[in-house]
Amino acid sequence: MTGSQDQSVAGTETRLRAFERDAALLRAKLHRYASRMVGSVIDGEDIVQEALAKGFVAIRNGDMPDKTEPWLFRIAHNAALDFLRKRARSRGRESEVELDTIADENPALDARIAAEASLAELMQLPPAQRCAVVLKDVLGHSLEEIGEILETSDTAIKGALQRGRDSLRKLSAAPRTPSPRPALNREEMRRLGDYVAAFNARDFDGLRGLLASDVKLELVNRLRADGKEYVGNYFGRYADETHWHFTTGIVEGRPAILVTSPARPDGPPRYFILIHWEDGRIAGIRDFLFADYVMDGLDYSDVK
Repeated sequence: MTGSQDQSVAGTETRLRAFERDAALLRAKLHRYASRMVGSVIDGEDIVQEALAKGFVAIRNGDMPDKTEPWLFRIAHNAALDFLRKRARSRGRESEVELDTIADENPALDARIAAEASLAELMQLPPAQRCAVVLKDVLGHSLEEIGEILETSDTAIKGALQRGRDSLRKLSAAPRTPSPRPALNREEMRRLGDYVAAFNARDFDGLRGLLASDVKLELVNRLRADGKEYVGNYFGRYADETHWHFTTGIVEGRPAILVTSPARPDGPPRYFILIHWEDGRIAGIRDFLFADYVMDGLDYSDVK
């Protein structure tokens, strides 16, 4: 390898390390945006991961933005729109609207309403309005910053923002009705309950025996691992710790494990875990221990 090639490789690695540091600081903020764009903290995490992966690839290919934040938000925004288009095709709906320019009326009130809006309420806004409201009123971006992210004019942003704000005001004034409880698969809930009971009893050998040979583990925002032998070590971390208590619950309509403090087992969950079963075996574990930012806006309930 020549000296110039060495310098090029070293320069790329330096840029990647800088991007990695910036991305770590922005990850929770990116997730807050993505989850509100698609109406799911779980899907929002998938979009964040996709955006970060695309960012790393772009930098390896020589693309280094002057400003990391708007560039990365733009990637996440486009990934969210792609996700919505795919879902719209499967559902046969989700439309954009034309944008008007209307002056702001009460920015402080609008920001409070947007910050308190549920993911379900935000999903009632068309994507363009939802994007403008979340970036401006939830995340606090300026119109100039939003323009950098979306590569669009102040006129379009102001129109989408005002229409979105008007819609959220109406939604916030309407009576809220609880979401219908999803129909649960009894067998899956039984298996999950047995898993939780074994975990709380620290029967980790029993749980290792339930792992499929090709089980996949994702410690979100930390690592991925495949294979029964490697994933079996995952339980060792929990065996060494005492600051957790597992309960069965529902997260965004799907069975999940809610992790609470032993001192407050009936208190709010600190994070959650998803278990995927195949043929009675544990085929996948997705643990959000290192990604507790997903709890912001999470729709969950416990199962007694």
